[in-house]
Amino acid sequence: MPTYECKKCGMSVNATCGKCDAPLTDGNLALDDGTSVQISECPNGHGKIKSPMCCGDDMSCSV
Repeated sequence: MPTYECKKCGMSVNATCGKCDAPLTDGNLALDDGTSVQISECPNGHGKIKSPMCCGDDMSCSV
């Protein structure tokens, strides 16, 4: 299960799917401009999210 953590204040968040309660899996999404965005997605196909925000910045997790 991905655990996102704020580098500024240390708050952390565990991510699960709101529809099926499955732990989200870590991944990356390649954008058309060649950059990559860290995401978490439902292993059962219910969708994906970009990293949450805290202290005005994206939280990160180990992929």
